[in-house]
Amino acid sequence: MKTLWTRISTMVLTALLVLPAVVFASGEKAAAVVIVSDTRKLEGILRWWGDLYNESHLQFSLLTILLIPLIGLLFGIIADLVMRTIGIDLGSRELSEH
Repeated sequence: MKTLWTRISTMVLTALLVLPAVVFASGEKAAAVVIVSDTRKLEGILRWWGDLYNESHLQFSLLTILLIPLIGLLFGIIADLVMRTIGIDLGSRELSEH
């Protein structure tokens, strides 16, 4: 067991020491890379969403983190209403396994 932990810690330490060299190997070309959203042909909320991504990655991330659970909750409520309308009530189901 001790040899396994020695090997794992050696690999992790080697990766941590080699990783900066790999990043710096790209040279000055890496600084020229800019990640943006192409909003030229977008309109409405898609244009706003793309512009928000281009202006502030932090605001875009926070809004995305807030919206994903809210949209999931909304879809869950809608699915529950649809299933209840067609006669499936998951709140009072009986287990068939005995």
